[in-house]
Amino acid sequence: MVIGRVLGVSVLSLVLVGCVTSPPKNPENICDIFEEKRDWYDAAQASKDRWGTPVHIPMAIMYQESSFRHDAAPPMEYFLWIIPIGRASDAYGYSQAKTPVWGEYVADAGSMFSDRDDFEDAIDFIGWYTDRSNRINKVSKWDAYAQYLNYHEGHGGYRRGSYHKKPWLKKVAKKVEVRAKRYSEQFWGCKENLRRNWLMRWLF
Repeated sequence: MVIGRVLGVSVLSLVLVGCVTSPPKNPENICDIFEEKRDWYDAAQASKDRWGTPVHIPMAIMYQESSFRHDAAPPMEYFLWIIPIGRASDAYGYSQAKTPVWGEYVADAGSMFSDRDDFEDAIDFIGWYTDRSNRINKVSKWDAYAQYLNYHEGHGGYRRGSYHKKPWLKKVAKKVEVRAKRYSEQFWGCKENLRRNWLMRWLF
């Protein structure tokens, strides 16, 4: 009986560990990311097809927000450097979406099963958000710089120009823009091969 329980716990632990997705080995190259994680390629394409935002934009935003860590969260804050008092915000997961806006996404375009630590849901969320930025603030879905400022400041904050008082944020948005451009160039060189391999997997 005891052995059975121990074995059951061990099997459950292995299943849970298997469900955890580690970050890609080479996050600097979008082709390497998608070659390593083919389901991410499928999810990124599905987000593009649904929301119209090119693949390299959400991927660059996600890299900046979480470095592709499924359980990313803001650092813990401490009272007197010893007593933990909570995190700076409730942002969580690949997309670092906060609870209220994630709730809006779930109600509008997701489902009750959508999770912030699921890559497919997270990249669909970013696509959804960029689509809203396009409709609300007329920001091009190809403009990584302005899309990231919308993503970070919220649509109202961007409209008020809150980022003008945050030179550090403009530098981060520029980094996202540079990364998005690099991802775009890389993806251009491998997307046909990725698509061909996807068709082969689908057919066989």
